[in-house]
Amino acid sequence: MASYLVILNGPPYGNEYSYNGLRLAGSLVRKAGNEVKVFLLGDAAACARSGQKVPQGYYNLELMLQQFHKHGGEVGVCATCMDARALSAEELVEGCHRSSLDELTNWTMDADKVLVF
Repeated sequence: MASYLVILNGPPYGNEYSYNGLRLAGSLVRKAGNEVKVFLLGDAAACARSGQKVPQGYYNLELMLQQFHKHGGEVGVCATCMDARALSAEELVEGCHRSSLDELTNWTMDADKVLVF
């Protein structure tokens, strides 16, 4: 079993860093035996806002996070980054939780591999 931590820093839309990082995390979590966690930091905290409305045919990070969670992935969202963006815990996508630098530290120390986007 391998454990992965994927740290996303980019905004949900406007560039594809968070999208591509979440695509990789989703692929990893679907492989048997992998433990995968995603931590949303900085502008990536907005990736976890529920109620996203995107143009038809465009990727939707809310749906991607929900699928990631359904496959056993865990998502932490930086509390400081949430506060800076006026994002409350009640607004988070199901399966995402308000997190901390301490949790990110623990996840980093426990992971076999850390990937940063």
